[in-house]
Amino acid sequence: MAGKTTLSTIAEHLGVSTATVSLALRDSPLVAETTRERIKKSAIDLGYIYNRRAASLRTSRSGIIGVLVHDIMNPFFAEIILAIEDELGQSRQTFLLCNHRDDIAIQNGFIETLLQFGADGVIISPAIGTTREDIDRMENAGLPVVMIARWVEGAIAPVFRGDDKHGIRIATRYLLELGHRRIAFIGGRRETSTGRDRREGYLAAMHEYSIEPEAAWQMGSEATRKAGYDSVHALFESGVNPTGIVCFNDLVAIGVMSGLRSMGLSPGEDIAVTGYDDIAEAEIASPALTTVWNGQQEAGRLAARAMIARLSGSEPPRGVVLIDPVLRVRDSTCPPAEGR
Repeated sequence: MAGKTTLSTIAEHLGVSTATVSLALRDSPLVAETTRERIKKSAIDLGYIYNRRAASLRTSRSGIIGVLVHDIMNPFFAEIILAIEDELGQSRQTFLLCNHRDDIAIQNGFIETLLQFGADGVIISPAIGTTREDIDRMENAGLPVVMIARWVEGAIAPVFRGDDKHGIRIATRYLLELGHRRIAFIGGRRETSTGRDRREGYLAAMHEYSIEPEAAWQMGSEATRKAGYDSVHALFESGVNPTGIVCFNDLVAIGVMSGLRSMGLSPGEDIAVTGYDDIAEAEIASPALTTVWNGQQEAGRLAARAMIARLSGSEPPRGVVLIDPVLRVRDSTCPPAEGR
């Protein structure tokens, strides 16, 4: 068949109306399932390609969601993005991804592009420096916002994330229950809500045992393996001799364990180490990493569902929705070693 395949082409081929074809290709329940499947098969056979631009003119919807995170190299965000993709796909939504690398200029430039192309909404882990006014400005420009992982105080958009303060608190408390008292905290940046919340969780657990951690026990850093490796070296070089280390996330913890081995110490035997997030690598690390599941898959699913609800005119939960963390005990933790 010559020429471009259109809805009319399919309709004529099957002897149905173009309206029926259009509804069937959008999975409308107004068309019987057997008819929908027949129309979809014919569309494939005839080489029909969905014209998103034309559809957006008819519906005032582009079918595009912007997704912004600050580190696509972190498996935590890969798991969030996969969950978002699966959930949006069920509603025939697609997404454009931005890795803003905590650069507010990159974030703002991408948001401007989304507005220019008429995106339907944005799911965002905000860059450092994002203000309530920045989030509200997107909303007021007609771009619904859902936040993940991080939050901006006072912003009107819903937030879906793990309970970072409680999660680090239970990891720290677990080491305290094993008998540790000199517990260091490595990783995270206080400029971020996540960094602040996790540090507060560490301090809260230590205070439960009437321990006031020295400033030297707490080392902020990027959330990477390299940062963990470098930080644990700096920690020991400063004279701190912890029996346990609570890490900001799993990547930092894996770097810390590598750094300890390079100093002749065995994680899980000479010193206890905990991570956070429970990425896939945590279970197969050597030793297997004790960590806290942070609900990243659930956060992605809930954020996508909230966005779909907003686009359909429903009101998702406002404020912060916290996902309960779960401690996963593995081989990287132990009671304090004798003589340490």
